[in-house]
Amino acid sequence: MARPLPGMPGAGSGLMKPIPDRVTLLGIRHHGPGSARMVRAALDAVRPQVILVEGPPDADNLIEHVGELIPPVALLLHDAADPSEAAFWPFARFSPEWQALTWGARHSVDVRFADLPAGISLAREKTEEVDRVVVDPLGVLAEAAGFDDPERWWEDVVEHSSAEPTQLAAAVAEAMTALREEFADTVDQRTLQREAWMRQVLRKALTDYDGPIVVVCGAWHVPALQQLPAAKADADLVKGLTKRKIAGSWVPWSHGRLAATSGYGAGVASPGWYAHLWEYTKDTIPRWMARTSHVLREEGLPASTASAVEAVRLADTLAALRGRPSPGLSEVSEAALAVLCGGDDVGLRIVHEKLVVGEELGQVGSGVPRSPLATDLERLQRKLRLPASAAEKNMRLDLRRDIDRGRSRLLRQLHVLDVRWGEPDETTTLGTFAEAWTVRWDPGLAVAVAAAARHGATVEDAAEHVLLEQAKSAETVADAAEVLREAVACELVNAVTAARAALDRCAAAATDALELLQALPALAGTVRYGSVRGTDPELLRAAMHGLLARGSAGLPLACHGIDDQTAEVALSTMDKAHEAVVLAADEEHTAGWWEALQRLVRTDPPAHGLPTGRATRLLWEDDRLDTEAVAVRMQRAVSAAGTGTSFVAGFLRGSAVRLAADPRLLGLVDEWLTGLPNEAFEDALPLLRRAISSFSAPERRTLAERVAQGGGPAVLVADDGDPERTARLVEFVRGLYEGARV
Repeated sequence: MARPLPGMPGAGSGLMKPIPDRVTLLGIRHHGPGSARMVRAALDAVRPQVILVEGPPDADNLIEHVGELIPPVALLLHDAADPSEAAFWPFARFSPEWQALTWGARHSVDVRFADLPAGISLAREKTEEVDRVVVDPLGVLAEAAGFDDPERWWEDVVEHSSAEPTQLAAAVAEAMTALREEFADTVDQRTLQREAWMRQVLRKALTDYDGPIVVVCGAWHVPALQQLPAAKADADLVKGLTKRKIAGSWVPWSHGRLAATSGYGAGVASPGWYAHLWEYTKDTIPRWMARTSHVLREEGLPASTASAVEAVRLADTLAALRGRPSPGLSEVSEAALAVLCGGDDVGLRIVHEKLVVGEELGQVGSGVPRSPLATDLERLQRKLRLPASAAEKNMRLDLRRDIDRGRSRLLRQLHVLDVRWGEPDETTTLGTFAEAWTVRWDPGLAVAVAAAARHGATVEDAAEHVLLEQAKSAETVADAAEVLREAVACELVNAVTAARAALDRCAAAATDALELLQALPALAGTVRYGSVRGTDPELLRAAMHGLLARGSAGLPLACHGIDDQTAEVALSTMDKAHEAVVLAADEEHTAGWWEALQRLVRTDPPAHGLPTGRATRLLWEDDRLDTEAVAVRMQRAVSAAGTGTSFVAGFLRGSAVRLAADPRLLGLVDEWLTGLPNEAFEDALPLLRRAISSFSAPERRTLAERVAQGGGPAVLVADDGDPERTARLVEFVRGLYEGARV
């Protein structure tokens, strides 16, 4: 007779009753193919009238859709009032719970979930701290058996076991009972409440059915289900728990998400390997090595059939030396590394990514309930021939083609809804009519889709609703311009109109020139590419030119009397505004921008050195200031106390590559240095060194090599008739540059 566990309600009262003989407890390891085989064999032997599976009872109504699913899939349950508060329960083909669900569907046997409801779990996660970690039962048993790896112990003892399934289940239960007794003080309150709820579900099943009952649950919980305390004791343990109203569905899952590295607590590190173990019970290792060879050859790496045969032999030998019943993942990986990969772990990393973890993505049938927005998204995916895939894909979209324009529109509308299926590559310039995207469907995006459903029944309606709200709440010109940019990209006319009105409202209230200029980058792209999206660019160009005119007029004053932090903002704003002007402004307003930069560098007293130095550089690069005039301004800045460093930094920042490659720019610095009076020379060089300190290590190294090779300022090779003085000067300047390499 099973002993009552310490900590169970009523354990010492003498009211504990053993469960009836018609109840079979199957203690499993989540996502273990050996456990899955044990469950399926036990179900075939017992032929139960009802199956209780560890899982949230709030999802009982979704069990009927199991036949429409292709794993890996997951239950997605969320707070009905706040879909962003959600949790997943994933299943793979090799999950014991999945085998129980599908066995019940095939044999028309009732299946119920038996665990703490998701409505309670989500409420706890919202209001309480995370429970303390309990003992790792597999770790303890593995250590007792002399294994240093719990996964390997379970694989040897259970996954590769040939024992009769109910006997194997009984052995697992006995081991877990001993552990639960020894580590009773480590069992937290949440575990006790979960097990109390499991027993309540079991009592209900014993009342509703008079035939055999099978319970499939984590092995750790089996000892707590072997005895039934008084029903009131369990009810008292879960009394008063807050419970939320729950909604949910089935969603596709992936092997990558099942991996332990994805953050899923009950995950496995090698779902692709476990799927292989489940699928092939014969010739398991030869088939694995054949697949490994195929993957390597697809990547252009040599992997012959003869090598695969040798790898199988090596894996078998390693398993025999280690006393294992058959090769495990460690043996096949070591054999593949030595024989198929030639000791190079690059190939092994490819195998790990594509086979050991895998890229398999599940499917959910059309009859499974889901939100209208999720249904619309699936319709658009089919229409645009853009299926969800767990594999990353790079796409080039030609916006002159209707299908590519539709794909871009969908991806951008999803961005507005915070469904990050695709990411645009803003660093790649493909012209007015093309975009670059990287797309990869992460199953976790299902939560974002569920959360977005509150905004509308279709992707378009939901995105428009979000943009209208953003336009209404925009407080700065830059905010309104960004909403306008997104509305144009999403091709949502009502949102474009609202964002345009918000831009006018914010611009009318703005008095800061920098705030006005900060809106230009978003507007410039919108002006240039708006016609591709079906938006009249002239309406947007007028808004951009108005902001540019006002911002240009106030720029010189905005750079006076500011601190270093504000000067950094001014420098960044100027750079981005300049790019916007070059990209989209007409000739008249471009001239106004250049005039503003001229006024900034001529102001007396001078403005802050950072924006002044950058304005000087921009004017010089466009031949609006000659080299001599720039050198004079550098000398003047250095001679003014406290402004030299910021001016030189503003002039040179971000120019590392050009300094090393452009003789004209390097010559300008040379002319400035050589034109300094003797007494100012030693003061100027440290300023230069500090100015280039923001360069990256590779950039500093390239610049130092250029100087060391004699390609630096002419002062390094100048000869004023005093060889000794020249030599000292050369070493002094080189030392300053070399210091930048550290």
